[in-house]
Amino acid sequence: MSSLSHLKVLDLTSHLSGPYCAMILADHGADVVKIENPKGGDAARQIPPFQNGESAPFMLWNRNKRSVVLDLKDSSDHGRLLEMARVADVMIENFKPGTAERLGIHYQAMAKLNPALIYCSISGFGQTGPYAARGGFDLIACGMSGLMSINGPPEGPPYRIPVPVTDLCGGMNGAIGILTALAAREQTGKGQHVDTSLYESGIALGVYEAANVFASGEVPERLGQAHRGNAPYQLFPTSDGYITVGAAQDNFWERACRILGCEELLDDSRFQSTPDRVANNKQLVPALEKYFKRKTTGELCAAFDAAGIPAGPVMNHVEVYEDPQTIARNMVTEVRHTTVGAMKAIGVPVKLSDTPGSVRSGAPLLGEHTDEVIAEWVMPSKE
Repeated sequence: MSSLSHLKVLDLTSHLSGPYCAMILADHGADVVKIENPKGGDAARQIPPFQNGESAPFMLWNRNKRSVVLDLKDSSDHGRLLEMARVADVMIENFKPGTAERLGIHYQAMAKLNPALIYCSISGFGQTGPYAARGGFDLIACGMSGLMSINGPPEGPPYRIPVPVTDLCGGMNGAIGILTALAAREQTGKGQHVDTSLYESGIALGVYEAANVFASGEVPERLGQAHRGNAPYQLFPTSDGYITVGAAQDNFWERACRILGCEELLDDSRFQSTPDRVANNKQLVPALEKYFKRKTTGELCAAFDAAGIPAGPVMNHVEVYEDPQTIARNMVTEVRHTTVGAMKAIGVPVKLSDTPGSVRSGAPLLGEHTDEVIAEWVMPSKE
């Protein structure tokens, strides 16, 4: 049994934020039907690299779904979608605001058709406000939400964040909103509109920056490897690689200095407390670096671990997927794809003790399940 196996979900999304939201629900058992246009389907199907002609990124975040091809500009196919919406629990779209209205599938229309429907919209900037009509990609949201301004070295330009954080968090926030709305429906029997955006997801991630701005009114500076409220709390080079260390607490700081052999820093007035170390981090880091470079990453990780100080090696993604903790937590799993065959996938990151999620099926081929889903979801018309 899976937690959401009782739910029918219509996924009208493309690219990453919406499909990722729907994937979360699918991983926990929901019957997610991906509605795609007949002219190539989701644009993410064209993102390289490819395996046997299939997009590896698309397959990664569209597992556990079924694909139905419908041309929403065709009256017959539009009617089929409406019939499916009548029996759906959840409908997810990430169109540019205004598109759903033009297609006649906006929230107000769907709520009249199915008052219990949870309708989730994920967009660049939300359904209201002066920017609502704008399209929005992760790149734009990262720049406008402040995230890009704090990424990169202190000197030089802002850096693009290589991980699509607002896409992913937009999808997560969509899933949170859907689950919250479903909980409310248990009490009221009514559905509602879930409205979230990449922009708001990016703003919500700037918790330390918000605290600084609200407290001081000043623009947060770009710190590079440093942390706004803790020190030492960053990456350091070792003799054979890099290590991350969180030794800001005074007891951790004392133990770290003894492990590194720099006990003289314990008497330095600039580094007596966490606020002192944060204020003088530009002097602290070079004072510590020479000691880190005297030992290997493995030696330091073992010593810090034994002392109870949070630390870890900086691993590349091949190392990540081979790490024993990754394997033990089932964060690499295998699934079968219709064309590719057996393939690896990222596992389900949230573990439930009684109703666990799972990766059960590979991403669908375009329109692979059209006939079977229509037969299951749409009542045959009476002649």
